[in-house]
Amino acid sequence: RLTGQQREINSLMQRKSAVDEENARLKNEFGNLNRKFKDKSQELKDTEECAQKKEEQNRLVIKNLEEENRGLNICCADLLSDLEKLRKQEAQWKKEKSGNDARIKNLETDLAETREQIKSLHSICSNLSSQVAVKQEELFQKDCDVIRAK
Repeated sequence: RLTGQQREINSLMQRKSAVDEENARLKNEFGNLNRKFKDKSQELKDTEECAQKKEEQNRLVIKNLEEENRGLNICCADLLSDLEKLRKQEAQWKKEKSGNDARIKNLETDLAETREQIKSLHSICSNLSSQVAVKQEELFQKDCDVIRAK
């Protein structure tokens, strides 16, 4: 009976030893997994912080871009307003130019007619000058005849 108990004790001791080894191995594995978990947790924390910083930077960039966009929209509106004013001014100038062109054409026509009238008047004046000269000559002759008659 003692040997049976001794065998049972040996068997239990071997099982205890095997359980202790398994326990040590599991503790070691647990330690390794715990370290990996801590490393991954830190990595996750770092990644989250980085993502948060990136998100904040992106928010800032978006805010700046939106502000710049507002400024550009205002600038565009001003430019469109200026363009509209310039188009109206151009239309007014074209209208004025058209009126001025018509006046110039009328003045050129009037000038050409006036030149023709001046030519005609010069011709009449020349004829009248010739007639005056002839009449003066006749008058002079008549004065001479009167003087002779006296």
